[in-house]
Amino acid sequence: MKNTDEELIKILPTKRQLDYLTGGFYGFVHFTVNTFTGREWGDGTESESVFNPDKLDTAQWVTAAKNAGMKGLILTCKHHDGFCLWPSRYTEHSIKNSPYKNGQGDIVRELSDECRRQGLRFGIYLSPWDRNCRLYGSGKEYDDYYIDQLTELLTGYGDIMAVWLDGACGEGPNGKKQKYDWDRYFETVRRLQPNAVISICGPDIRWCGNEAGQTRTSEWSVVPAYLRDAEKTSSESQKEDSTEFRERKLNSMTMDLGSREVVADAGELAFYPAEVDVSIRPGWFYHSEEDNKVKSVDELWKIYKDSVGGNCTLLLNIPPDTHGRFGEADVKALNALGEKIGAAFKTDLAEKASEEVIKDGKRQEHSLNWQEEQKIRFVVLKEDLTKSQRVEKFEILDDSKVIFTGTTIGAKKIVEFEKPVRTKKLTVKITDSRVCPELLTIEVY
Repeated sequence: MKNTDEELIKILPTKRQLDYLTGGFYGFVHFTVNTFTGREWGDGTESESVFNPDKLDTAQWVTAAKNAGMKGLILTCKHHDGFCLWPSRYTEHSIKNSPYKNGQGDIVRELSDECRRQGLRFGIYLSPWDRNCRLYGSGKEYDDYYIDQLTELLTGYGDIMAVWLDGACGEGPNGKKQKYDWDRYFETVRRLQPNAVISICGPDIRWCGNEAGQTRTSEWSVVPAYLRDAEKTSSESQKEDSTEFRERKLNSMTMDLGSREVVADAGELAFYPAEVDVSIRPGWFYHSEEDNKVKSVDELWKIYKDSVGGNCTLLLNIPPDTHGRFGEADVKALNALGEKIGAAFKTDLAEKASEEVIKDGKRQEHSLNWQEEQKIRFVVLKEDLTKSQRVEKFEILDDSKVIFTGTTIGAKKIVEFEKPVRTKKLTVKITDSRVCPELLTIEVY
């Protein structure tokens, strides 16, 4: 049986998904022994003694994130090397055996507390692949260990906004691979932190498919349910440290995941929005030789517009240095990005316009009229996702002249005009929708 338009709009987000998706912009913090060894992936044999940031400043991290416009931070509490940034009871490969604060430190605590102080949300990354743990590859015994650590993080650090599950799966110290018990991991998160989204190898937030910051022209949140298969995502995840993987782009086969032509015969569907994860540097961890390779504000601005402005969330990684601070160039770029976002979307011109609305089934027109000519650079559109994602095509007109044609809208669509449009009348015309369009807002800047 085909999925009709009427069936498609029955696919709705959960509150946790909607809260995360509308937040839009988040930060990733990659920090572990790799920061001190110069590696991207540790092998689990690193001595705890190498981890010793002498000027760690989580307040600096959070302030820089806020200045950029981020709504939360996700910390790599444990990467593939197995080193824990909190004093886990279940391993000795932990900050408790490092020189940092004479073994009394807990960076998960420091960052989660600082996020709350400054009004950001906090999330965790806990790699299922542990290259240090001797239990890895043993099946249930290792899963018990992983669940024990997950439980520590989900019960000891307040509200958690996201649990980011990496699909990487390689050999442990015994030469064996582990078959992850994803369903058990998910159940633990749902039970202990019901408001947290489970991202990437999880049912709530979907990986966009690359780490280069590339986005789809048309991004759908209503997609075939098989995309939520954690094993499928894991199979497409990085298997080894690779510059080629970090720079890999989407292929033509994966550019359309949710148009009505694609999902009509897709069987079960799911609301599964995409996240763009990308690092501010070439690597995910800090390397001094990359201090002059921090992405420029123009690069970050483009990624922001394409992701947050293209019905995705953006997860931008900023790695602390060996002192435990964000680099000077990174902070400068984050501040500049926040200023650019703030300046672009400062005054909504739509608030002083009169609006005319014409509704005709799947087609709809919203005309904004001003008494005086306006200089317009951006139009920001949002759908009411509590009624699903509906719009397939739209146009923007300057009076009666079409100046932009687009496809999906979703949580947010940022339309930028190459040259400012000067007009007294701007019309947003929905030309194709699954059923009657439900726009939440039309903003003009």
